[in-house]
Amino acid sequence: MQRTVTAHLELLLGGPTTSHLSIASAAPADPESLLVSIDQRPLQPSLLVDEHGSRLHRVEADQGMLIIDYAATVTGRAAPAPVRPLELLTFVRPSRYCESDILAPTAHAEFARLEGHTLLSAVSAWVHERITYVPGSSEPTDGAVETLLTRKGVCRDFAHLSIALLRACDVPARMASVYAPGLFPMDFHAVCEAYVEGAWCVVDATWLAPRQSLLRIATGRDAADTAFVTTSGPEAILNWLEVSVVVDVLPLDDWRSVVQLG
Repeated sequence: MQRTVTAHLELLLGGPTTSHLSIASAAPADPESLLVSIDQRPLQPSLLVDEHGSRLHRVEADQGMLIIDYAATVTGRAAPAPVRPLELLTFVRPSRYCESDILAPTAHAEFARLEGHTLLSAVSAWVHERITYVPGSSEPTDGAVETLLTRKGVCRDFAHLSIALLRACDVPARMASVYAPGLFPMDFHAVCEAYVEGAWCVVDATWLAPRQSLLRIATGRDAADTAFVTTSGPEAILNWLEVSVVVDVLPLDDWRSVVQLG
């Protein structure tokens, strides 16, 4: 499998700003390029790697139009995500957008006596049936509880609710931002990963893209850890975002099958 991905971002910066970009594939690609400029003057990002293995690029820029272009071609699939005991503890706890403690009664009522891959399939189907995918329907501060109440959202909302329900069932679960061949409308995508039977398995209740061809960008507790750009400084306005993903063969996906992110 060969995936070619690109991302183009334009941010209007109101003054000196530090930006952390989370748009590069988690595993270095070859070929791969990241070009950053401010008002057509080139900038040199610095690379940071967080505790979950996500590659972040730090950019210092003054006021002006920040232009970011990323491109990579990835051949084959990455090795399965490593399993770290401390991570399993982190990812079973409630977090900012995944209020598993509040949703515990719901999870216990709906998924009692289910476990393993059967539980993952049940959660995927339950969220898919109850939440409607509506672009622009949620706020950046909405969490899993708000998603369940409003019954609509985008990919991050589907992932947050899936994560919260699984954590409430004592299953470690986390969010992964990904490039998603076949996704429409094309954008950065977010999915849930759950740890069952000794491996991290993908749960994507949107059912909008085949999980077998997803390409990992970042991993974390929820959207707070996986945002494609985080800025510090004066107001930064996202003027334009364009993502493209091409895969040589788009696989078929059965949402009940077991898939690991590669």
